[in-house]
Amino acid sequence: MDRKRKEKIRIKRRKQRVRKKIFGTPTRPRLSVYRSNEHIYAQVIDDLKGHTLAQASSLDKGIRKQQEEKTLKEKSRDVGLLIAERCLNRDIKEIVFDKNRFAYHGCIKNFAEGAREGGLKF
Repeated sequence: MDRKRKEKIRIKRRKQRVRKKIFGTPTRPRLSVYRSNEHIYAQVIDDLKGHTLAQASSLDKGIRKQQEEKTLKEKSRDVGLLIAERCLNRDIKEIVFDKNRFAYHGCIKNFAEGAREGGLKF
């Protein structure tokens, strides 16, 4: 196998290992996070219905202009606060955190701390 295919398989295994333990319900939906090299994306999902209840990213109009000069770590905290605000508007206070395939440090950790500061419990 070539190197890229092996890496894709490892990524898929890590993601499956996390997802088999985590499931979102209407009372406690799943907060899924994805990080790219420049941006961070988050969505709150009800897995029973398969619906996205809220979403936020570093590309949203409200925070994009403010974040042009910030690093990804700084952006991720702001996106965490934004997703928490949107969840609280929909009366979602408790969630299950799905860090996807990413390690819990750096951007993902800052995102989680921002969401907790915003009022989410997980």
